[in-house]
Amino acid sequence: MDPSAASIVGLAPGTRYRCSACGNLTRFDVETAERVRRFWHVDLAGMGSVDEEDRHDVSVLSVTCRWCGASDTVETVATPGPAAVDVSDPGAVPPP
Repeated sequence: MDPSAASIVGLAPGTRYRCSACGNLTRFDVETAERVRRFWHVDLAGMGSVDEEDRHDVSVLSVTCRWCGASDTVETVATPGPAAVDVSDPGAVPPP
């Protein structure tokens, strides 16, 4: 399982959340509804771990700012730097 995959659930590549009430860019509670298929490997001692994970039908239900508690002021914005994309253009691709 890719550990970075969990951190980007609900966000398109090159985007991040921003709270316009307090300016927070780093701490959010993201509530999602997902359908996930996992391949579990359970050893003979009974300890299990996920070897593969496929996420399907991911929906973001709510995003709440951890700093000020607002949920109606959280927006999706482009990340800074060369990987940034115009989030208002659904056909935009990051520059090379």
